Amino acid sequence: MSINDELYDAIVFGERDVVIEIVREAVANDEDVSELLNVTMIPALREVGDQFSTGEVFVPEMLVSARAMQGGIDIIEPLLAKSGHQPIAKICVGTVKGDVHDIGKNLVVMMLKGSGFEVEDLGVDCLVEDFEGAVERGAEVVCLSALLSTTRDEMRSVIDHFKHRDDVRIVVGGAVITQDFADEIGADAYGADASDAVRAVRAALGLASVSS
Repeated sequence: MSINDELYDAIVFGERDVVIEIVREAVANDEDVSELLNVTMIPALREVGDQFSTGEVFVPEMLVSARAMQGGIDIIEPLLAKSGHQPIAKICVGTVKGDVHDIGKNLVVMMLKGSGFEVEDLGVDCLVEDFEGAVERGAEVVCLSALLSTTRDEMRSVIDHFKHRDDVRIVVGGAVITQDFADEIGADAYGADASDAVRAVRAALGLASVSS
C-alpha cells in the first residue's frame, strides 16, 4: 500500500473530521487498516513530532494533530483487536504523586498510541501503587512525568519500587527532567519531549529507532 497523501496531510494539519472520513471510507472499502496505520498515519504523526522537536510547531498544534490522529485510531483499534493484531508493547503513563499537570503526559499518551503501543493512561497524582497495578495488568514500560521540581523526586520512589524487576522498564520525562537526573535516579531511558518519548520507550525495550 502506498502512502495516502490526503490522510497524511489531514493528520499533520490536525483536520480531525477529514481523518475520520478517510478512515471510515477505507474501512467501508475493505482496505487493510493495519497498513493504513503503519504506512500513512504513524509516519504523519512522527512528522509532527519531529516538527515539534525542532521548534517548527508548538504544543497547541501538536495537540490538534494528535487528536486528529486519535479520531482515526478510535475507528481502527477495534478492527485490529478483532483481527488479532498485536501492539508493539503495553505501556502505562502517569504524572507522579503531587503533580497534577497533564498536557505533556497527554501528548506522550497520544504519541505512543499513534506509534503502535497499547497505552494505559493512569492520569495525574499517581501513587507507586497505581504504577504497580498497571504492571500487574501487563505494562512492560512505566512512563513517569513531572513538571515541578518539587515532585520530580517522586520518580525515585517508583524506580526504587521496581528496581528488583527485570521485566519492567522505567522511562522519565517532563519539563524539570534532564538526562543527568534520569541517570542519577536509575531510569532506563529519558524522553526530552513527547516525540522523543517514543524513541525513549523503544530504547528502553531494546528496539531499534524508527526513521522519519
